[in-house]
Amino acid sequence: MTQDAHPIEGTPLIAPSSVDHPFHEQVVEACRSVFDPEIPVNIYDLGLIYTIALTPENDAHITMSLTAPGCPVAGEMPGWIQEAVMGVGGIRDVAVELVWEPPWGMEMMSDEARLELGFM
Repeated sequence: MTQDAHPIEGTPLIAPSSVDHPFHEQVVEACRSVFDPEIPVNIYDLGLIYTIALTPENDAHITMSLTAPGCPVAGEMPGWIQEAVMGVGGIRDVAVELVWEPPWGMEMMSDEARLELGFM
């Protein structure tokens, strides 16, 4: 089996976030300030933020997806996230990567988002 044909067994589909970093919660809150214009829930609780990776130098690399590839704000939303996270004092740089694998699904939403949208 080649690495190109299949993911490495045991490799998570979504990389873990830097939850122990001192700025993690502030970056999460910055992400929560961004809303999908078509859905009245922030993109973090929608489950669109897959990974928040923070370096010791306080650089942020955020991996995110969208509810669908044809989302009308697909080209704009990564910039909204970058702008919001750059507003966190102490963050040096922000890179936002838009991915389609794994595809977003409703099971990625927080309980709060499901409740807000009437799915609970």
